Amino acid sequence: MGTAISRRRLLTTAGVSTAGMLLSRHIAFGESADSIAAESAQKQSSASQMRTGPAGLELTIVSVRPQMLRVTVAAVDEMVDTYYDDGSLVPRTYLGPLYAQRTDQPGQPTGVAWGEYTVHVETAPLRVSVRHSQRGVVQELTFHPEVNQVQFQYSGAPVYGLGLGTHPLDRRGTKDVMRNGAGDDLRIFGARNPIPWLMGKGWALYFHLPTGQFDLTGDAGIWHPSDVARAQDIFLMVGETPADLLREYAELTGYPHLPARWTLGFQQSHRTLDSRQQILDEAHTFREKQLPCDTMIYLGTGFCPSGWNTGHGSFAFNSAVFPDPEKIVNKFHALHFNVVLHVVNPPETLHGSVYDTGTAASVPGDAASYWAQHEPFVRMGIDGWWPDEGDVLPTPSRLVRNRMYWEGGRKTRPDRRPFALHRNCYAGIQRWGWLWSGDTTSTWETLKTQIMEGINAGLNGVPYWGTDIGGFVPTREFTAELFVRWFQFGAFCPSFRCHGRTWQLRRPWGWNTGSYGPSEMGPNAASFLPHQEDLHNAAVEPICRKFLETRYRLLPYLYSTAYETHTTGLPIIRSLGLEFPQDGKSWETDDAFLFGPNLLVAPIYESGATKRTLNLPAGKWWDFWTAQPIEGGRNITLEAALESMPLLVRAGAIVPTGPVKQYTEQPSDEPVTLTVYPGTDGAFTFYDDDGLTFAYEHGDFQEIAMHWDDARRTLTLRHSKGSRTKPRRFVAKLAGGKERAITLAAASTSVTLD
Repeated sequence: MGTAISRRRLLTTAGVSTAGMLLSRHIAFGESADSIAAESAQKQSSASQMRTGPAGLELTIVSVRPQMLRVTVAAVDEMVDTYYDDGSLVPRTYLGPLYAQRTDQPGQPTGVAWGEYTVHVETAPLRVSVRHSQRGVVQELTFHPEVNQVQFQYSGAPVYGLGLGTHPLDRRGTKDVMRNGAGDDLRIFGARNPIPWLMGKGWALYFHLPTGQFDLTGDAGIWHPSDVARAQDIFLMVGETPADLLREYAELTGYPHLPARWTLGFQQSHRTLDSRQQILDEAHTFREKQLPCDTMIYLGTGFCPSGWNTGHGSFAFNSAVFPDPEKIVNKFHALHFNVVLHVVNPPETLHGSVYDTGTAASVPGDAASYWAQHEPFVRMGIDGWWPDEGDVLPTPSRLVRNRMYWEGGRKTRPDRRPFALHRNCYAGIQRWGWLWSGDTTSTWETLKTQIMEGINAGLNGVPYWGTDIGGFVPTREFTAELFVRWFQFGAFCPSFRCHGRTWQLRRPWGWNTGSYGPSEMGPNAASFLPHQEDLHNAAVEPICRKFLETRYRLLPYLYSTAYETHTTGLPIIRSLGLEFPQDGKSWETDDAFLFGPNLLVAPIYESGATKRTLNLPAGKWWDFWTAQPIEGGRNITLEAALESMPLLVRAGAIVPTGPVKQYTEQPSDEPVTLTVYPGTDGAFTFYDDDGLTFAYEHGDFQEIAMHWDDARRTLTLRHSKGSRTKPRRFVAKLAGGKERAITLAAASTSVTLD
């Protein structure tokens, strides 16, 4: 059952304890329902005593890292062993105790040195503030147990966070009940995935325990813990830049995993299927048309008349479509496609680990027994999973599910990085999985909102994110134009995937076949789906080809960005404010973003639009398509005919691109091209490995530090990490300039460009 830990013991043992056990222990899921109910009643009784009892409260402050504190408030000597670990925190050693104070023994306000900050404590009311000698009060927490509230400050600046499926980007002025899976305008904003994380100017907060809701409508923010709250457990982080704060979040909840390279390629999803031949013909069509694609995804029967399996939640193949599944999977692999299957109906109390054995593994809902249903498919060659329908799962079960697909995949097939695309998550998903925004509608408003949601995902520590390209539920607005504009946006999302009802229109060539296929929209579908004359549009496929090929050419840049995400916690879709934190207009921008460190993406989200206005951050920029320079620090208007989308590059950028491939691992002898966009000094870390296995964990990778000296017009390459040090050929050029061959054979080399 775990060892009881009091507040005082927390203070004296923090230096050697781990995050998972300082305030918690793992519930033994073999406990009976009666014992869990009794434990819940004990929590409620203790919560009432904490607010009204005579024993008073005790404040404990522990230094986690130089920029992170753990602040806990609970009844004096409260035994907190009945708390469970929700799975969001990574185990770590803390720096050590900083302060403890009983509130029923008030003293004078106290200041405690904490690096370059000072932590001030008052007891009437109980208040903890962090101050900097130059920047003043960074954050202040005021505890009001008599009304079950914690108050925090905005510092007069925007506040971001509270998870995905929220709006607007700046959370001030909103209330949030933190309910999973549902919310206002679900079809526009996507599935709600609450994360009790907030980030402001110089500070961030993570409310680890308990659950509750937020009110940010006043001059200060208010956290209302749930009525069964025993202790308040809050992590307070400080940093000079938003990037510093996201790194602290990664230190607390885990750094993002490094995905397999194929997961960054295009993924084609399917719904109602006609036959074995149809799914194979789809694969052959991609290859014959030379439209790059890495993955074929199949929906389960239950949401459509005929999917990959025999029913809702079934793990048996539909023999009408997959009569010989292993043979079909082998055919897909021979064509260099990965195969991903849709799964639903997870156990409602999913718990434990894929490594559980014996009695623990036999308890209903244990991850080991549930993963065992997946194992035969992984051994057969299924490459990934699409876990749907997790809205009703409690927080720990959501994370157990996220984790199960990563650890289970690695357990069953140790030589492959697993892939799972989830609809539900919590803090920590970045360690194991991807997220898509859920079942949105096919409207222009939804497209615009999904751009904001992609930015929001990155600010909430979820870097691997995407949408159903075209929107999931067709409406009268679902036209070829909307599909094209969404496809262009999708090409610059981490997850690049087409999916939705009337799925045959989600194919790059789908608008030129004369038919939209099964609508799955009921008897009135014909009244709002495309007319016959709209289904002979030859312009869509070449536009999709252009953006598919652009995505695949950018794979060296994108994979290097994923490595940066893996090592720093920075997202792939980045708010302009994240990269230009002193620019208030950049923080206000919710319809354009940086894709990685250097590419500015400005999607088109209005019907009939052929231009796009943008507040361009200061500095010199370059048009990606024309290599023409553009001066920033002003509002600009960019041309955006249907076949194009504004895409700019920061001056100083070094952008590696490769040849157009039909799949990510297609062999090629062509060297990577390094295009330098001059105007200021710049740097980039180029990363490469086998793109598939975990060999990189043992040093089998190549990291090359690249530096551009603008005054000298010199590009320097240097081996920085990894055991792959064989000579590597590149082609280098200035934007719009001549190519120069360069080979990194020794520790470093340089080339002058003109």
